[in-house]
Amino acid sequence: MTREEILNATSMPLASPSYPKGPYRFYDREYLLIHYETDPDMLRALLPEPLEPDGNDVFFEWMKMPDSSGFGDYEESGCGISALYNGIPCNYSVMMYLDDESPTTGGREIWGFPKKFGLPRLKTIHETLTGSLYYDEERVALGTMVYKQKPMDPADVITGMKKLNINLKWIPDVDGSPKIAQLVGYYLEDIDLKFAYTGDARLHLVPHANCRLADLPVRKIHNGLHMCADLTLPYGRVLHDYLEESK
Repeated sequence: MTREEILNATSMPLASPSYPKGPYRFYDREYLLIHYETDPDMLRALLPEPLEPDGNDVFFEWMKMPDSSGFGDYEESGCGISALYNGIPCNYSVMMYLDDESPTTGGREIWGFPKKFGLPRLKTIHETLTGSLYYDEERVALGTMVYKQKPMDPADVITGMKKLNINLKWIPDVDGSPKIAQLVGYYLEDIDLKFAYTGDARLHLVPHANCRLADLPVRKIHNGLHMCADLTLPYGRVLHDYLEESK
């Protein structure tokens, strides 16, 4: 294997890459989003500087991705915080749990998505949209929403989907010290919204030592959002480099 081949690789292991090069297109990506308020001190503790809270708002999500270029068919669940980056509204990803290795590895290595292995499921049970998440055989989250009762304005939904998204990418060096410590930003592109509904929702989080979603406890639920869209996840850009600060 030549130096040129090594530098043009897509991902490890080079003999059998975990994922191909992007950008990545998602078709019929279905969401259940539950917007709620949490404890402000707990929120602040999980939000890295220089990001600032934008209220005490958290969004918990389930995503079903049946057709994703390069990543295939998988499901995902996790939570994020509504924040401000230099005064710009953004969504900061806190924890994410997936049932497939390829998008877990790719998401962590490229964008710094905070992904771990879990078993999320999103399905409709009679008149209830239902999201569940299992970690180490224990159910750690249950979300429910009324089914397709209140249509939303598509323009408002797309505007929200085009909001700045931010991850904290942290990768160690061979001695365990930080090699990469960055805030990475990205915007979803080429959004084709299929439908969007809002309505009453409920969320139950179970404390777990290795799946700490309940560290952002539910204080007040605002609403649920059920939507489906085609979209593109492009590469991101570095917004803040913590290692450069120390030089």
